[in-house]
Amino acid sequence: MNVHAAQVLGAAGSIGLALLIVATQRELRIGGLVAWAAGWGGLAVYLAPHGHHRLLAAAAVLGVIAAAVGAAIVVRVPWLLALATLACVPARFPVHVGSTKANLLLPIYGVVAVAALALAWEIFGDGRRSRPLGPLAWPLAAFLGWEGLSFLWTKDVRQGAIELCFFVLPFGLLAEALARLPWSRAWVLTLYVQLAFMGLLFALVGLWQYQSRNIFWNPKVKVDNAYAPSGWFYRVNSVFYDPSIYGRFLVVAILASLAVVLLRRGDPLWQIAAALVIVITWAGLLPSFSQSSFVALMVAVVIGAIVVWRRASLPLVAVAIVLVVAAVIVSPSIRRRASLSHVTSGRSTLVSTGVKLAYHHPLLGVGVGGFKRGYAELAHLKGKEPKAAASHTTPVTVAAETGVLGLALFLWLAAVALWTGFARIRETFEGAARLAFGLALAAILVHSLFYDSLFEDPTFWGLLALVVVGARAAASAEEAPA
Repeated sequence: MNVHAAQVLGAAGSIGLALLIVATQRELRIGGLVAWAAGWGGLAVYLAPHGHHRLLAAAAVLGVIAAAVGAAIVVRVPWLLALATLACVPARFPVHVGSTKANLLLPIYGVVAVAALALAWEIFGDGRRSRPLGPLAWPLAAFLGWEGLSFLWTKDVRQGAIELCFFVLPFGLLAEALARLPWSRAWVLTLYVQLAFMGLLFALVGLWQYQSRNIFWNPKVKVDNAYAPSGWFYRVNSVFYDPSIYGRFLVVAILASLAVVLLRRGDPLWQIAAALVIVITWAGLLPSFSQSSFVALMVAVVIGAIVVWRRASLPLVAVAIVLVVAAVIVSPSIRRRASLSHVTSGRSTLVSTGVKLAYHHPLLGVGVGGFKRGYAELAHLKGKEPKAAASHTTPVTVAAETGVLGLALFLWLAAVALWTGFARIRETFEGAARLAFGLALAAILVHSLFYDSLFEDPTFWGLLALVVVGARAAASAEEAPA
């Protein structure tokens, strides 16, 4: 497949996904799903390695059969889709797509295939219905459509194809499928137990790694630990490839348990169990030495206190501000009056150059996936994929790749999602669940300010759906007769 055909299919797939999200008529939904499937499949063909065509075709046929069986099960037990998605979040493997290296969540694409077939089955049986993603439908569809269109003028077609094929298109459809879940206290509780168990397990693995000085998967972390300035500094990644992704997952697990502690006062046994989960998981978070995860956790805890305690939370907010200021003041880099680039380990330079890239392409941007190539051209870096041309801030990446309009759509989506997650939370089971969803989403958004992998994380897309499911359940509970 040539480059231009891939660009057209990628853009069509994104527009089809946007149509699927906002359309209310069955015919339009079917057309959107077909366009999404054609775009996703076309990009997969474009990125597929040359040779082994028979083997790939046979694998595709077996995959479709397995997905059909999974879809039949999910149609009958919809919440299994959420449990399977959560189970696949850590399964990230480094693979080579042509000359490009990427860390892909390979098992989750089977879950996406199941979701697509289950969604198709349900859509063909639907008449006219409301949008499953509710208030998030229009901002998400607008952002996805614009980002897909930017693929037509991207500076790096292959990287843009990777972004769309492996992250935006599959995870966007997964969000649409998860938003259709019927509210169930039993299944929400099951999802929390699964998350808490995974957090505990991964935390214990991380603590074992710190004690044994044994790292999995990532050779770069091993090298960094070998040259660490102090013996107590040893970063761990548990079963994840990157310590920051490991830290982010533990933060989500901690915040879910925090919601139980804050809003389930009538269930002391659950509160005690959740508190123990927080302590052990937090201990596993420490050796990740993920500054972005610590900041995300702190911000989310403060937000949780404000939402639950309101004015009574002001002392906690003041203490948090004092601690942050004190940590900055006592930092050795600050006391030595080091440069901002040194204090931030070079990230300030990446951000400032990324802002310049957005400034030079304000209207259309450099296209989805074009950040590295555009950055390298602006900074006069050598090589097709220079390591120095990496973004660490999602809003800057969005602004550089999709222009001012793309940034505005992204901020619209984030604002509506947070408002939906935190509006009118009450001290009920639904309130605790909504608080957990909202805090996790807020933490991931904060984390994305320092670690640019927001759209690559299926947790983000799943939470977009779950905040809507929770808000819908809360509204139904309020409307129900007493």
